[in-house]
Amino acid sequence: MNPDILINNLAGLLIITSVMVIGAKKAKSAAILYSVQSLVLVLTFLAIAKSVDATELYHWSMTAFVTKVIALPAILYIALSKMSDPSADRPVLHLGWLIPIAGLITVTCYFAVESVSLPLVAHLKPALAVAVGHFFLGLLCIVSQRNILKQLFGYCLMENGSSLVLALLANKAPGLVEVGITTDAVFAVLFMVILARQIYQKLNTLDVNQLNQLKG
Repeated sequence: MNPDILINNLAGLLIITSVMVIGAKKAKSAAILYSVQSLVLVLTFLAIAKSVDATELYHWSMTAFVTKVIALPAILYIALSKMSDPSADRPVLHLGWLIPIAGLITVTCYFAVESVSLPLVAHLKPALAVAVGHFFLGLLCIVSQRNILKQLFGYCLMENGSSLVLALLANKAPGLVEVGITTDAVFAVLFMVILARQIYQKLNTLDVNQLNQLKG
């Protein structure tokens, strides 16, 4: 298969897995699906590395596998196992709405990227559109969830989008760049999980609609 076609197809799979993460009915299922999505991202990194002969991306792939496929999903899965609030798992938006909204985001980002001259990714604009679209998908995840911990997946989706943008436009950058980004993501998620735990212990809920009780 043509490397460009493979990369763009993997990017399309990222969109599908993102929608599955956002639309997951059970919070712990979202953690597993996020791990699957991150694995697709790692495969995308490897495909880009082979296509442009970027040795640095192979190092990024290993770092991303450890942090995104294993560490972050494990942190969130364990947190969700210890802090259960079934009433907060009901999303604000039904999956039937999430799919067309995600499609609209992707199409809009594609037309936005198509109008920009980027010789480095001339044949990978669908993948770049997906990368940019993940910032908005992350925002969609945040506003469509009532569960505080499920909202963290929105941040993780945004971070995956930024990693893909970096892989496409700066694939020759030193490996320490990617290590720094993914390490920051792990610490950020840890901090937010600790904050969510404090809220859960005080209010016995993960529902953002109940946070008005913290006023005063």
